[in-house]
Amino acid sequence: MTSEQFDAVIVGAGFGGIGAAIQLKRMGYENFVILDREDDLGGTWHVNHYPGLAVDVPTTTYSYFFEPNPNWSRLFSTGTEIKQYANDVADKYDVRRHIRFNTSVESARWDEEADLWRVTLADGATVSTRYLITATGFLSQPHMPDIPGITSFAGKIIHTTDWDDAYDPRGQRVAIIGTGATAVQLIPELAKTAADLTVYQRTPIWVVPKLDFKFSARAKRLFARFPVTQRAIRAVTDALYEFFIYVGLHHSKTLFRRLNIGASDLAKMHRFFSIRDPELREQLTPDYDFGCKRPTFSNSYYRVFTKPHVHLQSSGIERVESDGIVNSDGTKTEIDTLVLATGFDLWEANFPAIEIIGRDGRNLGKWWRETRFQAYQGITVPHFPNYLSLASPYAFLGLNFFNTMEYQMRHMDRLFGELKRRGATTFEVTEEANARYLDRMTELIGDSVFAVGNCATSRSYYFNPSGEATLLRPMSTRNAIKEASQYPLSDYRIA
Repeated sequence: MTSEQFDAVIVGAGFGGIGAAIQLKRMGYENFVILDREDDLGGTWHVNHYPGLAVDVPTTTYSYFFEPNPNWSRLFSTGTEIKQYANDVADKYDVRRHIRFNTSVESARWDEEADLWRVTLADGATVSTRYLITATGFLSQPHMPDIPGITSFAGKIIHTTDWDDAYDPRGQRVAIIGTGATAVQLIPELAKTAADLTVYQRTPIWVVPKLDFKFSARAKRLFARFPVTQRAIRAVTDALYEFFIYVGLHHSKTLFRRLNIGASDLAKMHRFFSIRDPELREQLTPDYDFGCKRPTFSNSYYRVFTKPHVHLQSSGIERVESDGIVNSDGTKTEIDTLVLATGFDLWEANFPAIEIIGRDGRNLGKWWRETRFQAYQGITVPHFPNYLSLASPYAFLGLNFFNTMEYQMRHMDRLFGELKRRGATTFEVTEEANARYLDRMTELIGDSVFAVGNCATSRSYYFNPSGEATLLRPMSTRNAIKEASQYPLSDYRIA
């Protein structure tokens, strides 16, 4: 069977893939396809639909800069609204017609003779493409806990990434494993109707108050009529979150160290005013520095543990039996439903999410693990021509994925613009440029909480299996966007 051939193949129809598609269209490319394993677009905002789902970055900031939305209902909008925003943007920019749903990609291999990528699908079909873009996101592969006896549980098991919308916890004895960002949103919702709720905590999380409010109809009309007003609000929320990142990550300078302590003190005060029981407060108190693990925002998380039917279990799990959980302290919790809020398999299953074989047979996942996790400007890798990885080491800008997408779209614009100017078709970042970038990122991380703070007990997904904090790009959004617009084109071999 003859393989279909495209100018570009994008793997993933979340906000990263949609942004890459919009950028390709801006540059005049129309012969491209987006392949996604799900049955609709939106990525994590399509897959996740558990109760309480909401963005934990103000939606004035959590959106494409070029596409403000005047219709947000509140500052921290719900998952349903974020999914609708994805739909609206895809329709406005005519992206949807390029998407093929229910299409899983298994692997991609660079054909050196043809200067093309051969992409293999799960059904055995292949497609060929000049340019390959993986936009599989950072949080796309659910982590299933390896707990003895879990398969013997006779009740209902639900993972938060596969929520059963028909499930009603009313009158149920529920256990939830995990206290990350997802659990912080879900636990208060489960507690509203469950007869009994036990929360299994391995690592406490830093939680700070959430300043949330609704946008009035008048405010929405103002945003729609005068978009500059919404951009002004975005400038404020962007600046506040940028400052928040700096406070959380930078430890080497005395000022930022003091501000970091101040942020942790805010969480401590929030915990103190929410919970009067000192023993319970102590159980919920992290023993690692603020910023080692992604902090979260909630006004109800701490208070929910003061309810008589909500219990915190932090002794650990020995095994699961057919009717409940045997705890490490010897007690047993009988339950009807087990909820897994165990997050994502970030490094083992996601870097990369599919098998990528580049020039000279280099396997990207194997190379990353045998050398170090690395990617020039968080987007390209030597020995992988015409390949852009939007979920790479040193790519993610702190708390806001859209800022990451903004600089990556600008990087694409500069790179593909140069290809067109030269009449070229192939690019590959040089080993030297990649090495310089890796050295600089290593130096910048050395000034962060990850290197000089107390992160040993955080179990943070910011750290790769080798213990290096290679997920975040340790610089401001302004600097990342500036670099994306001005990086030396000589850092690439273009032909």
